[in-house]
Amino acid sequence: FLDADGNERLGQPLDSPYNEMLEVTDPFETKEGATEAKLILEPPLKMAKMLSPVDNAPDIICCGLNYKQHAKEVGLDIPKLPTLFSKSRNTLQNPYDPIELPSCAENEVDYEGELAVVIGRRGRNIPKEEAMDYVFGYTVANDITARRWQGKKGGGQWFRGKSFDTFLPLGPSITAAWSLDPSDLRIVTEVNGQIVQESSTKDMIFDVPTLINFCSMDTTLMPGTIILTGTPAGVGYVRDPPLYLKAGDRVSVQIEGIGKLINPVVGPVTDAAT
Repeated sequence: FLDADGNERLGQPLDSPYNEMLEVTDPFETKEGATEAKLILEPPLKMAKMLSPVDNAPDIICCGLNYKQHAKEVGLDIPKLPTLFSKSRNTLQNPYDPIELPSCAENEVDYEGELAVVIGRRGRNIPKEEAMDYVFGYTVANDITARRWQGKKGGGQWFRGKSFDTFLPLGPSITAAWSLDPSDLRIVTEVNGQIVQESSTKDMIFDVPTLINFCSMDTTLMPGTIILTGTPAGVGYVRDPPLYLKAGDRVSVQIEGIGKLINPVVGPVTDAAT
């Protein structure tokens, strides 16, 4: 977060307007047998702005088609191996900051609420049975997507339609890996207060250990790497009529045990070339 003087800080809010987004637990709770450590700032700092909990990820690895009911709604077979793609770092956006509709893709932008895994240790060829030891924590993501660019305009590759500026809101915080079992978490996406996605991570085709194992095959995962684990059923483009995001909308994604990620939607932003 940013404090009142504009300095970047790490911490957990004691009392702020952002608390509606957080599922707050004791910040000093520790594993049984672990050494307890406390850092108390007196007086407590005032939070001026909440930032993305990961702002400089070395890699953003994403899994598509990873919920059974989502595969069903788009008419595709259950994949035998994870379908991976990437997003660029310019997509990262803070909680409460706007999702910007691209001028070249204004009427095709869709939401995708997802559980995000944050890697905490460098690892390569990580066995599934050890995969959770490499997880720093979990946060909430919205894998915003321009659908036509995801398909034909992107040459058949998903990267372009997934990598416009602000297309990865992330937050509001990171929940420590040891404090959360990611195998059965309720996930809900809302647009303007209407529930559009409601599911559980137990509907995943490939669980978190399987994804970490697959992503690390002869590939080094660095600390801070973000792994998006896929979106459940209910995406906008398969609806009748389709539901695409428009300026003035408010999108939220909430995951049990982590919190709620909230972002408004704004129209295209025109900047001079830099």
